[in-house]
Amino acid sequence: MKRLGFKGWLCALTALTAASTAQAAPEFAKVFSDHAVLQRDVPLKIWGQAAPSQAVEVKLNGNNGTTRSANATAGADGRWTAILDALPTGGTYTLTATDSSGAKTLSDILVGDVLMCGGQSNMQFPERLSTGAWGDIGNSANDSLRFMIVQTNTQPAPLADIGKPTQWQVVGPDTVGEASAVCYHMAKAIQKEHNVPIGMINSFWGGTTIQSWISPASLRTLPKYTAGLDTLALLASDPAKARAQQVKADEAWWDAHDKTNKANRAFIAPAFDDSKWATLTADSGWKDAGIAELKSFDGVTWLRTTVTLTAEQAKAANQLQLGPIDTYDSTWVNGTWVGSTGISWMWRDYSVPTGVFKAGANTIVIRALGGGGLSGRAANRYVKTSDGQAIPVPATWKYKTGMAAKGLSIPAAPWSVPTSLSTLHNAMIAPLSGYRVKLAAWYQGEANTGEAGEYQALLALLMKDWRKTFDDPQMPFFVAQLSAFGDVATKPVQSSWAELREAQRLAVNADPRAGLAVTVDFGDRTDIHPTQKVVVGQRLARNARAIAYGDTVSNGGPDAVSATRSGSDLIVTFRNTNGGLRTYSSDVAIGFEACKDGACRYVTARPQGDTIVLSGAADATSVRYAWADSPYVNLYSADDLPAGPFQLDVK
Repeated sequence: MKRLGFKGWLCALTALTAASTAQAAPEFAKVFSDHAVLQRDVPLKIWGQAAPSQAVEVKLNGNNGTTRSANATAGADGRWTAILDALPTGGTYTLTATDSSGAKTLSDILVGDVLMCGGQSNMQFPERLSTGAWGDIGNSANDSLRFMIVQTNTQPAPLADIGKPTQWQVVGPDTVGEASAVCYHMAKAIQKEHNVPIGMINSFWGGTTIQSWISPASLRTLPKYTAGLDTLALLASDPAKARAQQVKADEAWWDAHDKTNKANRAFIAPAFDDSKWATLTADSGWKDAGIAELKSFDGVTWLRTTVTLTAEQAKAANQLQLGPIDTYDSTWVNGTWVGSTGISWMWRDYSVPTGVFKAGANTIVIRALGGGGLSGRAANRYVKTSDGQAIPVPATWKYKTGMAAKGLSIPAAPWSVPTSLSTLHNAMIAPLSGYRVKLAAWYQGEANTGEAGEYQALLALLMKDWRKTFDDPQMPFFVAQLSAFGDVATKPVQSSWAELREAQRLAVNADPRAGLAVTVDFGDRTDIHPTQKVVVGQRLARNARAIAYGDTVSNGGPDAVSATRSGSDLIVTFRNTNGGLRTYSSDVAIGFEACKDGACRYVTARPQGDTIVLSGAADATSVRYAWADSPYVNLYSADDLPAGPFQLDVK
């Protein structure tokens, strides 16, 4: 036998390593992990990655002796999909994918009901901050309640798999604090009635609009979004061209609104001499910088600073973190545009293309429009690198004021979170496609309160779109209505929050598989994030019991269905009074308005069985209730559920 020299052994080891890498065991998609919950009573779609053309066997083995198996073959892209026969609840399972190179096994898998919970910050609100959490978390251990959180991510095109790792977790004192409080309490209330394992998929991002969560294909059915979606598609296929196109559009807007902008673009160049500009320390916005000319200034301010990087840092640098900016910004690094955002509280975390940062001094330029500029803490501003370094950006900036202006609104890029088009669906919903769920719950709308006119159509589109994503055209869908927040009313007023609530009500009422959880009575007029999430979760569970589980309970509380004339009075008829209407702390219901020719007035309203009698209001053409950002209400069903806000024409 021929003996191998050192080089021979090295070559053989290299070949063996390469073969081992090429023949790695199959992997499951990231939505599957230890402790996962799979949906009972439906065929189960299981998918993942393997070497192209590999035959994969998938097995689900239960400790109760139950087994399900299926075969699949990986495509040219390595993706494989297997369909397992339906299972009832019961038992603990292992899930294994095996091919010729090895096996991957997941353990402690349960079969039960899966709840999909999405939305913005009130769905994201963690259990550890909710009312009653101090006592609840300590006693939360429950092996049959599980949850996973899809990490925030935004993409211009749909992903085949979740981009950031996640993990199913068993509910307990060490874990549940980070779960969605609303989703958790909905799951607890359902489990109390039905005694089934429940898994919660949490996918949310605070402050985001509903348009971000609808797929590009569905959003294209609304013509106003076609151009933005075309630009988004260009970003996916040719990022440099898309960014250049967006910069061109931004600068056209600026040239049209600021007569000094063309000349001031010279400030962007790294070589521009800013030595004669004034200096400020930006640690909480320019109004607080102790500079007289900025104390009451609103408008355009140009800001420049430099950060020094080593050659190694510059090679790895790929992100600029600036924190919040009040309100609109355009930002450049060494003359290259890296991003723009138009939300004052939104942190600017801009990806920077490879090669933009250089060894030595790097110039950062910001054009800010608003009343504060860099409004966050200086300690939160960094140049970040791919290897985990965070190089501080100086707190000291050179500045020069431009035009004074108030009330201008700059169109955002279609990929700009939180007002992006489809990007959160692409990254945080699309990768879950095919994972069967029992129902979906949605808590969002605060970011769309200026767009109530189209929100009804958008919410209906979202429900249809998610049903397609989760492969269930009859999937129950439950909506938490906006809580009370903002101004109270001493006389009838126009209210964007009331209009959005009405859009939610109408969209849900038009869908036989949808339910609405009224939350206006548990809001907080001074906090957009009311902490009483237990009640919200329980009311969503009430929706679920009626529609998803077929329990003999009503789908929520009193819901107005008609307003008719009766002599000199109006009669408003309600459904779901669950034994009749009642009022708290008064024999009259507050918050009713009779409207005619665009003018509304408060009217005396008294409950009478399933109706409300509005005295002397027969001349009205419409009636509305709880019509304010933060209304006070006292009308409930006999089983203590609040009547929902509404607006009805008089028939």
